[in-house]
Amino acid sequence: MRFRLVIAVLAGLAVAALAPHPAAFAAPVEIDINHGDVQPLPIAISPFNGQDPKASGLGADIAKVISANLQRSGFFRPLDPTSFIDRNLDISVQPRFEDWRAINAQALVNGQVSFDADGRVRVDFRLWDVVNAQQLLGLQFTATPEDWRRVAHKISDQIYERLTGQDGYFDTRIVFVAESGGRANRVKRLAIMDQDGANPSYLTDGGYIVMTPRFSSSSQEITYMALRRDSARVYLFNIETGRQESLGSFSGMVFAPRFSPDGSKVAFSVDRGGNTDIFSMDLRSRATSRLTSDPSIDTSPSYSPDGAKLVFNSDRGGSPQIYIMNADGSNQHRISFGSGRYTTPVWSPKGDFIAFTKQTGSTFHICVMRPDGSDERTLTTSYLDEGPTWAPNGRVIMFSREQPGRGPRLWTVDISGRNEQPVPYALSASDPAWSPLLK
Repeated sequence: MRFRLVIAVLAGLAVAALAPHPAAFAAPVEIDINHGDVQPLPIAISPFNGQDPKASGLGADIAKVISANLQRSGFFRPLDPTSFIDRNLDISVQPRFEDWRAINAQALVNGQVSFDADGRVRVDFRLWDVVNAQQLLGLQFTATPEDWRRVAHKISDQIYERLTGQDGYFDTRIVFVAESGGRANRVKRLAIMDQDGANPSYLTDGGYIVMTPRFSSSSQEITYMALRRDSARVYLFNIETGRQESLGSFSGMVFAPRFSPDGSKVAFSVDRGGNTDIFSMDLRSRATSRLTSDPSIDTSPSYSPDGAKLVFNSDRGGSPQIYIMNADGSNQHRISFGSGRYTTPVWSPKGDFIAFTKQTGSTFHICVMRPDGSDERTLTTSYLDEGPTWAPNGRVIMFSREQPGRGPRLWTVDISGRNEQPVPYALSASDPAWSPLLK
């Protein structure tokens, strides 16, 4: 299904930076997310009102989704609505800022929901700087009623961007492996959901095992590995049409596929007789190029954002480590030199970091390092953390975590290593991949 969303800037209420303030006024409300110890910003998110019970009910739901998104980011502290003094905000009237300062709110969000004659839902919202009594944003979104959650996510992105200076990431989806059953008869299905765990659905029936799903840059196509009793193949899956097609038949096991940034190629690994090498395929011509030929296990390729390089892991040095090469396979060189086993590297969408799984003894970590191997940081430590994937803003990482005696769950962590928390999806899940921002 293709989402359709219309965005309009309200007349006279265009997005704008704060005007200069007199010296008696406080600094503009914003968050320095690069500071080592970020104190979440107290923000009041008022239930969006409406002219009838249906619109008011939808407005309350939209406000709840916005509040949950901002709270999970770790940069905001939504205030309890029961503490609000002014509970009858009008979208066309400036709030009584003294009522919001009284409960220590630094920012305020309010809105209104209405329905057009054609049945589409219209959502107006405002973002206010309570400290300086200034409007920061005024926008209007129009969508079909079933897309109301997307409206909430887009509003969350606008608030996040305005107050942190970073791109948002809430209007996105996650493709992952949904797991069920015991270890002896484990069922692994390809699944997809919103980034906040809502609207989960299955894309395969569980008749075969799926592994390593990955999004294309269009957000409408997925590549993944299907492991059947008699074969292992890489497939392309179009989310909009449901059409699947194989990349072709190879002599050996094919796995770990990943799209190039422009979606024109897929890089993957092929295991032949215990030797695993990395290949790439041009999706237009279906021409295949072999990128590595070392007598070792080379796998988990991931393109740089400009498509010029690939990061991968290889045990050619005796244990799994991280290497980088040009997209044509030239200039292969190692960048990880710490103790432990380095696997599943993935390049940040911003290009500044590479995330990876690291094993030291019986403990697993999600870590990052610069593309030259410097500035290695450990973000998480657990019994089994693995498979990092980046949010499209390069600020948040999702991964799977398994505790002894429990199935895997999805978690997120900020690039600074703070704000580690579970994704609100209650069932077993592994191997997540984050989509680009939806269009």
